[in-house]
Amino acid sequence: MMSPGYPRAEVVVDLDAIRHNVALLARRAGRAAVMTVVKADGYGHGAAPVARAALEAGATWLGACSLAEALELRAAGITAPVLSWLDAPDVDFAPGIAAGVDLSASSADELRRLAEAARRAGSPARVHLKIDTGLSRNGCPPYAWPALVKAAAAEPDVEVVAIWSHLACADEPGHPSIDLQAERFRAADEIAREAGLNPLRHLANSAATLTRPDLCFDLVRPGIAGYGLNPVSQREDLRPAMTFRSTVVLTKRIEAGESVSYGHTWTAPRDTTLALVPVGYADGVPRTLSGRMSVWLGGRRRPVAGRVCMDQLVVDCGGEPGAEPSVGDEVILFGPGDHGEPTAREWADTLGTIDYEIVTGMYRPRVRRRYLGER
Repeated sequence: MMSPGYPRAEVVVDLDAIRHNVALLARRAGRAAVMTVVKADGYGHGAAPVARAALEAGATWLGACSLAEALELRAAGITAPVLSWLDAPDVDFAPGIAAGVDLSASSADELRRLAEAARRAGSPARVHLKIDTGLSRNGCPPYAWPALVKAAAAEPDVEVVAIWSHLACADEPGHPSIDLQAERFRAADEIAREAGLNPLRHLANSAATLTRPDLCFDLVRPGIAGYGLNPVSQREDLRPAMTFRSTVVLTKRIEAGESVSYGHTWTAPRDTTLALVPVGYADGVPRTLSGRMSVWLGGRRRPVAGRVCMDQLVVDCGGEPGAEPSVGDEVILFGPGDHGEPTAREWADTLGTIDYEIVTGMYRPRVRRRYLGER
């Protein structure tokens, strides 16, 4: 039975699970330092609480996609090294430089803008130069790399901290692109050192940290594995940190032949009890799960009947005596799976997507976030 003040939708984040996962990744990284990636508000888990837990567990760096995300960490009192790597051209980097945020450059133009911002900030910009080794997204193309590192080495307002790149297929161990990208990365490192630089090197994401110790170099950047979601097929002792839950707000009996929700896509095959749950696609439950999902209610899985609506869904609780739930009963939409409840991975597999999309999609105004294991 839930408390009277229980919200309509709640994400519960287990910070001890975060600590466990980061500690495991730190062991796998060997001598390499660990940068826990907390972009997209900590993959939907909350950037600042996750960052603190990760730092307590052995991470020494944090990764944020945008400068705004990095500055939010600084505003939360977090002083650990933070790398920010992707912003629009009109972003003023001077506040980030003044706050000690490391920044990324993938082109001579980006390097120039960082140097100009450093002069405005009155201190050198700490820069990570990114080489495109085969993902063909962000990063300097190999043909422009020698000129970029030469310019960086000659720029007095820039301190080159590291070179880095990102793997395309590390979640498919044995994929030939992994070794090809590693070879290109090593070649880029040699060119940087010939230009007079002495950078740290970071290439490994979650999957590579778990499967390719030879690619851990000086620093690894695990993201999704820190949240307990496994990016590779081999079994790992990772603990999912997020549980998404709600509560029953109404129950009712319907007779066989009655239909449920918009479009009447589901019709009761027998007399049954329905439970109304006040979460829907505005709260992070994809409408495309209609007719394909179940929830954990009353110690068992129960199917969702009919279409998922904007604000609510309906659960078929069966017609057996004693199967009826009560108003206020907890409903788990997904969790770690330890008790048989659905998981974020299950949602993703059903939808043909990845669990990253599921958990990052839980950052919503109507969904309250609560933490376990705060210190």
